[in-house]
Amino acid sequence: MPITVFEAISGNIRSFLGGAEIDLVRLEGEERDGAGRDGIRQVVHVEETGYLFTAQRPELPFTRTEEVFCRELLTAFAAMFAGFQKEDYSAHFRTALLASMMDITVARFLRGDNRKGFWPIQQLIQLLKNLSYQRYEGTPATTGFIVHRTTQPELQELIGERGHNLVALKPHQPISDDFFDNPLNFRFVDGNTLFFVANILMQVSGVLMAGDFEKQNDVERLTHRGVYSLVRSAGTGAFAIIVNAVSEIEVLINPDKLMVRRKGSWAIFDPDIIRSFLAGGLESEYIDDILWTVYALSKLRHGTVVLIYDGTPEQLHELKKGSVGGNDPIGMLLISQVKGKSVGSLKKAGVLLRILSSDGMAVFSSEGNLLETGFIIDTSHAREVVIGGGRTTAASAASFFGKVIKVSQDGPIELYRDGKLIYRFG
Repeated sequence: MPITVFEAISGNIRSFLGGAEIDLVRLEGEERDGAGRDGIRQVVHVEETGYLFTAQRPELPFTRTEEVFCRELLTAFAAMFAGFQKEDYSAHFRTALLASMMDITVARFLRGDNRKGFWPIQQLIQLLKNLSYQRYEGTPATTGFIVHRTTQPELQELIGERGHNLVALKPHQPISDDFFDNPLNFRFVDGNTLFFVANILMQVSGVLMAGDFEKQNDVERLTHRGVYSLVRSAGTGAFAIIVNAVSEIEVLINPDKLMVRRKGSWAIFDPDIIRSFLAGGLESEYIDDILWTVYALSKLRHGTVVLIYDGTPEQLHELKKGSVGGNDPIGMLLISQVKGKSVGSLKKAGVLLRILSSDGMAVFSSEGNLLETGFIIDTSHAREVVIGGGRTTAASAASFFGKVIKVSQDGPIELYRDGKLIYRFG
């Protein structure tokens, strides 16, 4: 029965791991936990019987965060299964598991070694799930919390050093079921420049007013760079949780990872996955600029295709079918001002997001210089038949000539290599 029940949530787990193949089998003999190039192997005991969980993603290694998350998920699975002993209730259990398993795992992951932290975190997640469906005068409700693991004096000092202001709330207020009955809690405290500050037991001690977040560029604001700087210094296991303007829940964890609830499912945006993918194909100093800009586009629901080209400019010319805008003189003038410039300089100038959100493909050299923008690839040069929508076809065909990142207009981020989709987020 555990294997049958596990199948009910396997789709969510597979999606969380970017499309990896997963399985749960009854354990025969001894088996060691671990993760590496061969995937994740975790042992779980359900009703005194051992089972082996495996996850395979040959093209990309799993990260430490993914491994830890799987361990927490299997522990939660075993605990929940123990509560349903009667066979007559198997359908009830599968339903409960499908509805709650990922929420429980996220809460377990966030509490860390604080055994008393699970229920307050789970309660907050449920409140924010409800809030993410809420509108106020036609506008999505947004809010944000920074959950610290420091003492209050240490937190005050940290906030002062960063140029922010903490308006203290005395006495501290628990996050209860009626916390968002007051619209100010999701209109005034917006999860952008204002945040509730709480401890791990979800007792709110005040409201943080960010001092310099508005000075950041679009990508830095959309990817919460200022919030990460606080989380990294707010104690081991600190995190921030935000309901954003597109009704997603974003959980920011140290040092720079995101768990995102999008379209009713949890996913993880782990920069280490994209760093691993681009390693050796793009100068390391530019990888973070690309990956965070890509996440910003995903959040804005702007599609793009980015090719890190591994050939020569002459070979690239042979792949070109045309350009968005054709020979329009204004377009040609604008493109001439950015071609040849590095990823870093384009981001600093505030135009990288605009370049990647324009129609056509953006092509960069392995050194990080922009070779083409608005590029339309001749898909007949692909070594295999490519079938799909326009952006998918372009991404698949281009991936025979380098590493490709594609963002769909509805949000998912996909990685392509040698004509194959090897990873999907969202």
